[in-house]
Amino acid sequence: MTRLSLLGVTAFCFCVFVASGHKDQKEAKSLLEKDGVLQLEKANFNRALKKYKQLLVHFYAPLSGDAHRLSEVFQRAAADLHGSEVKLASVDVTKDKDLAKELNATSAPHIRLYLFGDKHNAVPCPVPQSSTSIVTWLKRRAGSAADLVITDLSQSVSSEEPRVIGFFKELTSECVQVFYTAAVNLPDVSFAVMQSSDVISSYDVTHDAALLFKRSELIQVFKMTPQTSTEDLITFVTVYQMDPVTEYSGKTASQLLSSPVLNHALLFVNKSSADFQELYSAFHHAAEAFRMKILFVLVNVFEPRNGRLMEYFRVRDFEAPLVRLVNLTDHVTYHLPSDTLDADTIKTFCQSYLDGKAKPKMQSEPIPDGWDKRPVKELVGSTLEEVAFHPNKTVFVLFYVPYSPESRGVFSLWEELAQAFEEHDDVVIARIDASANDINMSVQRAYPSFCLFPALHAERALIYTGERKLKDLLHFVHEEMEKARKDRMKEDDDRRKYKEALKAEEEKKKSNATKDEL
Repeated sequence: MTRLSLLGVTAFCFCVFVASGHKDQKEAKSLLEKDGVLQLEKANFNRALKKYKQLLVHFYAPLSGDAHRLSEVFQRAAADLHGSEVKLASVDVTKDKDLAKELNATSAPHIRLYLFGDKHNAVPCPVPQSSTSIVTWLKRRAGSAADLVITDLSQSVSSEEPRVIGFFKELTSECVQVFYTAAVNLPDVSFAVMQSSDVISSYDVTHDAALLFKRSELIQVFKMTPQTSTEDLITFVTVYQMDPVTEYSGKTASQLLSSPVLNHALLFVNKSSADFQELYSAFHHAAEAFRMKILFVLVNVFEPRNGRLMEYFRVRDFEAPLVRLVNLTDHVTYHLPSDTLDADTIKTFCQSYLDGKAKPKMQSEPIPDGWDKRPVKELVGSTLEEVAFHPNKTVFVLFYVPYSPESRGVFSLWEELAQAFEEHDDVVIARIDASANDINMSVQRAYPSFCLFPALHAERALIYTGERKLKDLLHFVHEEMEKARKDRMKEDDDRRKYKEALKAEEEKKKSNATKDEL
């Protein structure tokens, strides 16, 4: 009996051991890795939290701009951290929407550090530029300001990359903690602390301060007081580590979009144009006056990779040069209403924006009272297509910008043209302010531009490129009206045949249905 009991216990233990082995194998199998990075989903996320004391998770969307770059950064960081307490993992938020929603990580990219299995109090990690940034961030958040103390300043400031050196009399001051917290939040930037009185005095610094160096040159001094916040210091570093004017590119896009300065002034310009240096100099001069308040960005309109940005701001290459201001919080856009882009004009525009006096560039101006009562009809964004593509009217539209002398110079000519067609109900002469209304069609040339829309069912637009004389404009309109009349006859004939074919098809279906009933 005892022997049977022992055999039973042994068998039970063996079953538990086997079950435990199967469980371990199942868990190991469910936590799949790719290049050292765990591939997590809702089914195994909690298991990973329990297994690793520090779990750094990259929530990403595969088709987003930064997804591929950050995935490579994560893979390199996983190799650098191999054997440490930190395990790296990733979650595809497009595949596991329930988990992303539960963790409030739907707007990728998000990088979070989960500590000791705590699912709901993760530490946000700044989006890194390199694998070194991840290692630096982990090291800094686990350390203290004492880790940043250096004794030799020359080696720290000679780098090509920006360096922030904190000069403090006491390491126990509140300013030092603010400085270190900023260092944790900016892992892509080198930070150090200096306490040598001789070195501090050589820079004429008599107070606690953060000094930003680049290529051994002192760029700017930021005075620190008990009232200085971490956000203040972060803004200072992120602004002054960049040049006053930053050219938009694939490399700088994330830096610009993540900047704490949310007001951006954009100069859309052709870098190959003869007046580029003059324009750039004026823009750069204005940028110096608004550091920490407005970020100045140069956009080369003849760079194909800038197409999406130009499309977003509805800027066409022939419209350059022009300046736009936008706030990244509300995305309201403002247009500098001037043909003259000198430093004073740009600065006046920027100040009026900061003072709340600048008028935003609206998608459409309000429809003016009596817009269709005068000889020249006043169109806006919301009425342009409805009027222009009328199938029974020939519509000739002047696209202009009010601040351009060349545009204003053709106003009287346009009035003469409208008066010449005043007795023609089937002809509309109109104009629209292209700087105040978003236009969903390309006129393919600089303003002022003349575009005729023939009286057709098909939406057709013809750009006039002839002489700006009344007789030439009249000849163009009459010639195109005659062409449109012939095309309209063909259109009407095709529409008639189409309707007859539809009617015949319907009658055929009815006849077949009757036969089926019989």
